[in-house]
This record gives sequence, structure tokens and C-alpha cells, in this order.
Amino acid sequence: MTFTVASPKEVVVAAWRTFSTRDPSRIEACFTKDAVWLVPFRNATALALGDHETRGMDRQQIAHFIANDFGRIFVADVKVDVLRLFGDGDVVILEQRTRATLANGRSYCNDYCFIIKVRDGRIALIREYMDTLSGFRQVFGEEAVKPVEPIVRPARTAR
Repeated sequence: MTFTVASPKEVVVAAWRTFSTRDPSRIEACFTKDAVWLVPFRNATALALGDHETRGMDRQQIAHFIANDFGRIFVADVKVDVLRLFGDGDVVILEQRTRATLANGRSYCNDYCFIIKVRDGRIALIREYMDTLSGFRQVFGEEAVKPVEPIVRPARTAR
């Protein structure tokens, strides 16, 4: 009898498909017991949920976010497109574009990059990168972004 072991890329693709089920137990099963998903601190999604402290989520928090909170923020016309998928050993890099209508009625479109480590056929680590300023503007509006003063003044040119 021959057993086929899924490649890390296949593990990630299967997990992303599972996320769309919004079934927390199935989602949780995609991750190792010690899994961590590291997110940009104070990103717009966390702030929209009233979470000002999240830097990372454990396996249960990941499942809860995907199964419950994701749909509270991104309420309609949700489209997740995988743009690129690369694998090297146990590491997978996934580039994705997420589009949706937000709970406040605004349109959302942002690109993400995930660095994913797979161990024993499950996801052990996800490090998420995104354009946090663009996400903030889309979620909270341009008026929520305050202008900043430069910390270095332009040099004067000699005449």
C-alpha cells in the first residue's frame, strides 16, 4: 500500500479551501496545536473588531476569526484571489487579493502576502503582510487618516 503525502503547497491550498467552509473545527484541524498567525499590529481588520492589541493568534483564535469575525467585517461580494503561490521545502509564499463590501458599506480591495510554514501536513506558522495604510483608509475612510508633519525639513539649496 502506498500513501501520498501532500506537499506544503497542497496543504496550504487545501487549508484556504477549508477556510471558505466557515466551519471552526475543520479550520482548526488545518493547523498544528502550537500554530501561530502573526498579523500586522493594529491593522484595520483588528481595529474594526475593537481589538487594539492583537499581534498574533493561536489555533483556536484563528478558527474563530475565519469562521465568525471575517464575515462580520467582509459582509458581501467577498472574493479571494490567489495571485501567486511559491514553495521551497516546508515554506510556502502565497500572494492574495481580497475584495469585498465591508460592514459599513465601503468597498475593500487589498493585497496580502503570507509566509507559511508547514509541519507534519498542517500549518504551523503564518506571517501576514499587507498594505496597512490602504486597509485603514478603506475601512475607516480617508478622513480618519491624519496628516503628519515631516521630522526633517528639506535642505535649502545654495545660490
